[in-house]
Amino acid sequence: MLVAGVDSSTQSTKVLLCQAEDGAVVGQATAPHPDGTECDPELWWQALGESGRGLLDRADAIGVAAQQHGMVVLDQASHVIRPALLWNDMRSAPQAARLIAELGGPAEWARRTGSVPSASFTVTKLRWLAEHEPAAAERTAHVLLPHDWLTWRLTGGPGGPAEPGGPVEPVTDRGDASGTGYFSPADNRWLPEIAAAALGHPVGLPRLAAPAEIVARTPGGAALSAGTGDNMGAALGLGVGLGEVVVSIGTSGTAYAVAAKPAADESGLVAGFADATGRFLPLVATVNAARILTVTARMLGTDPSGLSRLALAAPAGAGGLTLLPYLDGERSPNRPGASGVLRGLTSTNTIPENLARAAVEAVLCSLADAIGNLADCGITAQRVILIGGAARSEAVRWIAPAIFGVPVTVPEPAEYVALGAARQAAWALSGAASPPDWPLPGVSAEYTAQPTPLVRERYAALRDATAGWDGT
Repeated sequence: MLVAGVDSSTQSTKVLLCQAEDGAVVGQATAPHPDGTECDPELWWQALGESGRGLLDRADAIGVAAQQHGMVVLDQASHVIRPALLWNDMRSAPQAARLIAELGGPAEWARRTGSVPSASFTVTKLRWLAEHEPAAAERTAHVLLPHDWLTWRLTGGPGGPAEPGGPVEPVTDRGDASGTGYFSPADNRWLPEIAAAALGHPVGLPRLAAPAEIVARTPGGAALSAGTGDNMGAALGLGVGLGEVVVSIGTSGTAYAVAAKPAADESGLVAGFADATGRFLPLVATVNAARILTVTARMLGTDPSGLSRLALAAPAGAGGLTLLPYLDGERSPNRPGASGVLRGLTSTNTIPENLARAAVEAVLCSLADAIGNLADCGITAQRVILIGGAARSEAVRWIAPAIFGVPVTVPEPAEYVALGAARQAAWALSGAASPPDWPLPGVSAEYTAQPTPLVRERYAALRDATAGWDGT
């Protein structure tokens, strides 16, 4: 039997077709998404059709994982009202601050939802909609996440085809739901009163499915699993065990671990997400990650490989240059109005090699902070599993253990989000109590290095010195 896994990310849709018994990949394809911080969901659907051509119709079951937090609002007729606001859209930062105050402060948000919402969270985008597009807010009858909407479309919707039990309703899973700001991971239930308070009126939310549930079928008869968020999908694809720390450097940066108990971090730095299996996924996310390397390479007139070579030719500490990489505002720490800052320029250290090294060190220092945030919640990394597009960079691989202070393992390159979605589909198809025992990813390489605390100290000094800056 064959299963398909979909990864609908910020940048593209990827589809893997795998053998259900062992996860062996037998086909794959990808299609791009437009760049930006909002997107017409129909463009995701078109990309899924393009990348899934010749793959989805061969699958006995399909699972969809997608970027978290995106706000897809529908009217009473199930039509999309406006382009989806994505996780990386920071315009709802003022609304986040007001919502936190209205509900009683960070501690109360952490207690009820496991997280203190930043501008990335769906709940803040609902409030933004109510304040800035009241007519659209008034029309909003349902709010979905990207993976919910795509799964629904695969049933033949929106509107859903008729089945023996009635029309198909939108469905989500607890993992993706935990990134909305109106779900309780600890209690495993929606908090519809919070969504209503944000939007200004009650709004329909998708049904919560069990982790291994078949939620519907496509018109062609393939089973559809519940789907999940991209970080939860990656954890499932990697086969992450309890307490293992993963750092992903892609469009966003993340550090997360699978945990047996829910997290409730009052500082707001650690989001207390659920995972796709019934456990929990405490996570720290950064807005600025691989794009910092891309932008720096462009500025230096080179490509990612050239940037890597330049960075490795410079000494640790980049000759005294320190970059604060908040080019697009930041989520962790919560500085939506921040911008990048370069400190330590002299007439002798302003060379391409040092600037390239400073960019790599900046991204890694930001994620080292994230690893430290997890440690504050009782999850201490003994090693780090490094994934994401930037994990292909030799400079990132060699410098990471020096910045993180622990060994770094880089699995073989794979589309782990899509693989996790396929594994969930195979689990639903099997009816078993736990996910199928697919072989764990092979190790591409392991890296160790002497820690460079001075680099972290300089980065922390710059981060703290600019805490009051808003980038305006």
